[in-house]
Amino acid sequence: MKIWGHFSTITYHKWLVLKNCFRIGLYKQGLTHDLSKYSITEFWAGVKYFQGNRSPNDAQRQAEGYSAAWLHHKGRNRHHLEYWIDYDPSGKETLIGVEMPVHFVAEMFCDRIAASKVYMKENYTDASPWEYYERGKNHYILHEKTRELLEYMLLLLKEKGEDEAFRIIKKEILKR
Repeated sequence: MKIWGHFSTITYHKWLVLKNCFRIGLYKQGLTHDLSKYSITEFWAGVKYFQGNRSPNDAQRQAEGYSAAWLHHKGRNRHHLEYWIDYDPSGKETLIGVEMPVHFVAEMFCDRIAASKVYMKENYTDASPWEYYERGKNHYILHEKTRELLEYMLLLLKEKGEDEAFRIIKKEILKR
C-alpha cells in the first residue's frame, strides 16, 4: 500500500507540474520535472516514510537526522532554491543564494502550486503557495532578485488567480 501511495502521489505531483509548465511554455522542464524521485535513493525512502499528507523527506529527516533522499533530490533539480546556494566569492566564508535563471524560478512556482494541491487537497486556495512560502521565507537562502521574482509570482497567484498569473508569467516574465 505504501508503494502505491507514494508512487501515485509523486506521479500526480509530476502531472500537475507538467500541466503548469506547459501552460507557460516550459515543455522540456514539464517533461523532465522531478524524474529523480523515481531513482532508488529517493523512491524507496519515499515509500518507507510515506504518510500522504506531507513530504516523506521531513519524516526521514526526523527519524534519521537528515534526509538522504532530499540531499539527492536538491542536487539534481535546478528548480529548488537549495541547488543555487554557494559560498560567497568575496571570501567571507558565508553561504549565499546565487541568482536563479528565470525559467527555473517559474518551474519552482509551478512546483509550489502542485505540492500545495497534492498535500492540501480540498483545502487548497490560490493563497496556499504564498502562505507556505511566508511561513519559511526567513530561513531561505535566496539571491535578492530570485526572492523578488518568486514573491511576485506567488502574490500574482494569490491576488489574481491561476489564469492571470500564468498569463503574466508566460507573456511578460518569460519573454524578457
